[in-house]
Amino acid sequence: MSDIKEWNVEDSEFWESKGRKIANRNLWISIPSLLCGFAVWLYWGIITVQMLNLGFPFEKSELFTLMAIAGLTGATLRIPSSFFIRLCGGRNTIVFTTALLMLPAIGTGLALQDKNTPLWVFQGLALLSGFGGGNFASSMSNISFFFPKKQQGLALGLNAGLGNFGVTTMQILVPLVMTFGIFGGESMTLQNTSGTLIGKIAAGSQTWIQNAGFVWLIFLLPLLIIGWFGMNNIRAPHVSPNIGSPVGSVLKILMMLLIGFSCAVFGLWLMLPESANGSGFGIPKEIVLVIVVVLTVYGLKMLPGEIGASLKHQYQIFGNKHTWVMSVIYTMTFGSFIGYSAAFALAIKVIFGYQHIMVDGVMTHNTVNANGPSALMYAWMGPFIGALIRPVGGWISDKVGGAKVTQICSIAMVASALGVAYYMKAAYASATPEEFFVPFFVLFLILFAATGIGNGSTFRTIAIVFNKEQAGPVLGWTSAIAAYGAFYIPKVFGEQIKATTPEYALIGFAVFYGVCVVINWWFYLRKGAEFHNP
Repeated sequence: MSDIKEWNVEDSEFWESKGRKIANRNLWISIPSLLCGFAVWLYWGIITVQMLNLGFPFEKSELFTLMAIAGLTGATLRIPSSFFIRLCGGRNTIVFTTALLMLPAIGTGLALQDKNTPLWVFQGLALLSGFGGGNFASSMSNISFFFPKKQQGLALGLNAGLGNFGVTTMQILVPLVMTFGIFGGESMTLQNTSGTLIGKIAAGSQTWIQNAGFVWLIFLLPLLIIGWFGMNNIRAPHVSPNIGSPVGSVLKILMMLLIGFSCAVFGLWLMLPESANGSGFGIPKEIVLVIVVVLTVYGLKMLPGEIGASLKHQYQIFGNKHTWVMSVIYTMTFGSFIGYSAAFALAIKVIFGYQHIMVDGVMTHNTVNANGPSALMYAWMGPFIGALIRPVGGWISDKVGGAKVTQICSIAMVASALGVAYYMKAAYASATPEEFFVPFFVLFLILFAATGIGNGSTFRTIAIVFNKEQAGPVLGWTSAIAAYGAFYIPKVFGEQIKATTPEYALIGFAVFYGVCVVINWWFYLRKGAEFHNP
């Protein structure tokens, strides 16, 4: 069942008699696998909130770095993951990369059982969580081969959209499973009020934070079995003709992942201070991103044999200026969505969960706010809206044009980001920050909705601007670059929280969105543009 040598889904007779059943089976195994990938990648956004509630001995800015580390690694691993399917086969890739998620899940569960676990252990586990971020590129590439072109939009939309629901699933499930000892082990006592979707949990209650890692084994173990026996490698010439044995495929995947990991680790070392196990050089994160991407791209290109030859052909997209334009615009939409998803819960906790009061003429931010909202009750709503509304962006774009929808979303993102910044500043200077939570929260939900609609509209633009040969690689490349939002946004939040100016983060993002308004207008909306409102 696992290997298919003849595959022609554009032949309607083949599709109806054989292809549809196989394609749908692979899709519905792929979706929960990708959902778990997103969940494991981004669960640090929830875990760090609970670490604060339990009194783990880390600074707030250090906790923000855990999500940033996972974000940087996951985005970097999307670059090699874009090429796994042709080289290694769909079943081999999806099963093995899903199995890799067990490493951070088990490790996180074990590490969270002890408050004295050193920071470097959590940093290493956050690094391994990047497996989940990289899986998006290989999963989307795999599903694209199973469906005819006229049905790829729906199939890819289901895979990506439901896969993205891993963020919301995680933000609902993790707080819930921490409330009882489903996997045994010692509990810990909450020092601050926590919460779940259904209500607050008072300080003094018992919690099992280690379940945040262990719970994913319930899903991953069955998925490995189902994936191995239910998914397929397509050995047809246009898909994965020379994948070799499963062991050989695993070795190829490991070799390419190792390049991505090495580049991500090097970038993190350059950037992080010595106190956070870095070099102390303090190289700006923007420069680090460029270094990591360039090293990864060229490191993969230098691989010998079929891998290097295949990548050199794919790299022709870099000669097209629209590759770079769409990388910026897609980063504005998906990069913002994934970055805000990663940082939202901890931002709510830090800004509204503490009173900001003057003590001896100095503003302090360490007094727990008993009236503050529970971050774990509200944080899931933003990613839920952003993922749910994504198909709306594609649907509207089919009617009025992708660039026009992107432009409206960009303007909405500028306005809502500035509004969020205003209320963040007001809250961070108040002894009663909860008074500003409702407008902050509503504006942030609008911001999430705009990222989701804009994400759908950019897919439409890419499909129109690029030919069939380049559209696939461009989607993979732009998704990798945009995923760095999961690193950049939590990192900026952490820095500005430490500087006591969190509003600067949103002001900076609003400026970037304004630049995107100009770029989108110049290339796709102005009179005389090469591609007008694609």
